[in-house]
Amino acid sequence: MDERSGHRLISARGLAAMLAVLSAVALAGCDTVPGGELAAVDVAQGSSQNISSLSAVVQRNPNDPEAYNVRGSAYGRGGRYREALQDFNKAIELRPNFYQAYSNRALIQRFLGDQSAALSDYNRAIQLNPNYDAAYIGRGNLYRKAGQTQQAFNDFQKAIQLDTTDPRAYHNRGLIYQSQGQHAFAIEDFSTAISLAPDSPEPYNGRGLSYLAMNDDTNAFADFNTSIKLDGRIAESWANQALVYEKRGERQKAAKSYAEAVRIDPNYAPARDGLARVRAG
Repeated sequence: MDERSGHRLISARGLAAMLAVLSAVALAGCDTVPGGELAAVDVAQGSSQNISSLSAVVQRNPNDPEAYNVRGSAYGRGGRYREALQDFNKAIELRPNFYQAYSNRALIQRFLGDQSAALSDYNRAIQLNPNYDAAYIGRGNLYRKAGQTQQAFNDFQKAIQLDTTDPRAYHNRGLIYQSQGQHAFAIEDFSTAISLAPDSPEPYNGRGLSYLAMNDDTNAFADFNTSIKLDGRIAESWANQALVYEKRGERQKAAKSYAEAVRIDPNYAPARDGLARVRAG
């Protein structure tokens, strides 16, 4: 085997295997959203203390649809989806053309597993306000998770054409470009998402995978390290870092990073498979 900088280089056969692994990881990454769709706002808004304050507002203003919409959003961020659904239902009952509440309810319907109801609510929100970017992004995610890639792309594209400042539109369009092997376009979108949400680790992971696919290991490694620095609790970040180590032939470092990914998420298959691969030699 050749030697470079004291590290054993991966063989041609190993490189081919690595590229296959990279494709699998990139596709797995297509199911991620920056920070989760309800985490775009401070998660403290879903705390019991904040919900108690919002409930007091609702009690003082029982006919205010805005109050129910805000509390419903807080319930959603706190994972209390049934209570969120009830509040969005009440907001829409009080204001039938409340497009933001329809879009918010659609997201809760998604989390509750009722994709048909979610799609209906997103469609209604867009019908009421054809310029509401959040509804296009939400519907785009619904389409993407259902494997309807072109419809998803069209919705993210529409949100971007509306000059959205929501990083999810760029991040998710980047994921679609990435899944199609259009890595230059993907990198551009991930970079825009990063500029809009510099503290979010997911776009760094996405951009790093596209850099890696283009054999730009240096920038890929920097992005994965940045993702870990921003949030060291994401298994994908550690597994991606391990991919670079493995590609370089640094098996011990790769094993350590894969092991950390498995510790964080024992069910993350790319990390489990990678760890087994490097330990097998």
